[in-house]
Amino acid sequence: MHINVADKILYEDEVLLIINKPAGLMVEPDRNGHPNLLQQVKKYLKTNSLEKDVYAQHIHRLDRPVSGIILFAKQRSVLKNLSEQFAERKVKKYYQAVTDQTPVSKIDKLEHWHRKEKKKAVLYEEQVPYSEKAILSYEVADLNNRYYIWNIELHTGKYHQIRAQLAKIGCPIIGDSFYGSTISYLANSIALHAWKLEFLHPVTKAVMRIEKTLTLNV
Repeated sequence: MHINVADKILYEDEVLLIINKPAGLMVEPDRNGHPNLLQQVKKYLKTNSLEKDVYAQHIHRLDRPVSGIILFAKQRSVLKNLSEQFAERKVKKYYQAVTDQTPVSKIDKLEHWHRKEKKKAVLYEEQVPYSEKAILSYEVADLNNRYYIWNIELHTGKYHQIRAQLAKIGCPIIGDSFYGSTISYLANSIALHAWKLEFLHPVTKAVMRIEKTLTLNV
């Protein structure tokens, strides 16, 4: 998948670039040479810069079938600051998801012990070897007479965390057959979207709140 990066920009200045990644596009290169956002961002920057060399580095990732906000550093000088904000959980990450099932509690917090086993997230009620705590908060509302919309704050960023935790309580995300959904969605996509990101600007220290709500395809 190749995109017009300029059409996906949510914010840009001298040191930051924030993109609304479409579902189906990988964030970084893989061994199979699939199209990826990082290379396309570098191409965009090179096309729009007089500099011979351009720099771009994503600070976090989204799974290929997930859409939403991705933050890039455009200068090495701010990479450490941004990476530390994520590592120290100073960044607030919010997601939207669509399911065809609803939990008993419309507002709640989910806590599980998370362990990556091969290429899947496996959750446990009690701590097991090599597991880490996975926590998210959510609110669920009726979307229509068939589906439900979730607003989620992610407190820990574990592998496939939201996908696994919602499936664990009987609410797999639409299109996510890997975690039990039987409802088809767009090709190479699931109904999960990173819609809001809050962090401190690495230079000005201003609070940055970037938002882009989910475009529904159900």
